[in-house]
Amino acid sequence: MKDQEFVEYVVKVLVDNPDKVKVERRVDEMGVLITLDVAGEDMGKIIGRDGATAKALRTLLRVVGMKNNARVNLKINEPEGREAGDRPVREGGGRNNEGKEEEGGQSYPKYNSDDVDSVMNDLKGI
Repeated sequence: MKDQEFVEYVVKVLVDNPDKVKVERRVDEMGVLITLDVAGEDMGKIIGRDGATAKALRTLLRVVGMKNNARVNLKINEPEGREAGDRPVREGGGRNNEGKEEEGGQSYPKYNSDDVDSVMNDLKGI
């Protein structure tokens, strides 16, 4: 349960509406799944620029899990009334037809935010 307490503590410090933070923990054959719900106006603070805050939180959570011999994953739920496709696209960037991020004329592969292992494997080839 330290993993759940860790996520709850960190997220409540980051957001403007700590009373709306909801953290659930579920254990199955895949490991531990921590599910996070926050107020819609706090999503940007949890995701961070280019997903940096969410990625850092997931990395720290995996360290907490390793210390307790468990595989821990974090799922961040979209607030009600908002869908994943509702995110604004920044000027000069966006998705191309192949589902890749484009920034300044370069294309980057699209990754599922929960697929950190896949990203890490791709980075080994760089």
